Amino acid sequence: RMAERQVHRFGGRHVKTTGDGILATFDGPAQAIQCGLAICNGAHQLGVEVRVGVHTGEVERRGDDVAGIGVHIAARVQARAQPGEVWVSRTVTDLVTGSGITFNDRGEHPLKDVPGAWQLFTVVDPAAG
Repeated sequence: RMAERQVHRFGGRHVKTTGDGILATFDGPAQAIQCGLAICNGAHQLGVEVRVGVHTGEVERRGDDVAGIGVHIAARVQARAQPGEVWVSRTVTDLVTGSGITFNDRGEHPLKDVPGAWQLFTVVDPAAG
């Protein structure tokens, strides 16, 4: 419920619950990043550690659901994240240039069922510093 409240707070749309996770969409990647940080911080306060992955790309709308390579890549980015971290793809870092959000480069990673290696980054949480 906390995560769903944060998604709403940052203007996102909660698409569905996926086992122990959630899938949400946003109008822009900066909103998704800020929401991810808020979810990580809120979960930590509850004694739980979560991992967040953010990617931006094309999605297929299927009624109230979404699918497609963009959703698949976001899930694979999330799988690389460590507990309490928000990881993003290079695509996201390029799109939020000038937003004030900072990142640490985590290098190139293969993503299961996605061609090539993907450069991934962790979001630097300004509240942690």
